Amino acid sequence: MTTRDFEILYQENFSSVYYYLLKLCQNQYLAEEITSETFFKAIKAIDQFDGKCNLNSWLCQIAKHSYYDYLRKNKRLVEWNRDMEQEDLTMNMEEQLVDSLTIKEISKMVYHLEEPYKKVFILRIFKGLSFKKIACIFDRTENWACVTYHRARNKLKKEWRSKNENFM
Repeated sequence: MTTRDFEILYQENFSSVYYYLLKLCQNQYLAEEITSETFFKAIKAIDQFDGKCNLNSWLCQIAKHSYYDYLRKNKRLVEWNRDMEQEDLTMNMEEQLVDSLTIKEISKMVYHLEEPYKKVFILRIFKGLSFKKIACIFDRTENWACVTYHRARNKLKKEWRSKNENFM
């Protein structure tokens, strides 16, 4: 890969990788640091890119794994472990969120969720709030927030599968 190729790769993908990490870690400085690390790792591993997914998805996977490595090294695993136990939908959605058409599809699906599922899902995924904070907003228990989020996620998962089955 030439320097020019790297510059193009960096310019075309920096924003999406950075904002993906910013949503994950909720820390501007950490997102910047891990974004830089992501591109460094990508250059070292570019020969391993097999083209089975788009380049941006591959970079976001490197970014995600770099962030998880950071969490592991810094022993901030409580929420990470909980998130890792979730079903494949979360991973599939994370991979798909980098595709702008999919973002629009998912946004429409979220928009059509009934309340309080819509609001809880948005607060959890797009705003990065903890279940405790969501519970405070609704004046409910943390368990209620968790259950409501998972129900919303399951509704989206069901709709996602039914829409994508039609294309297969």
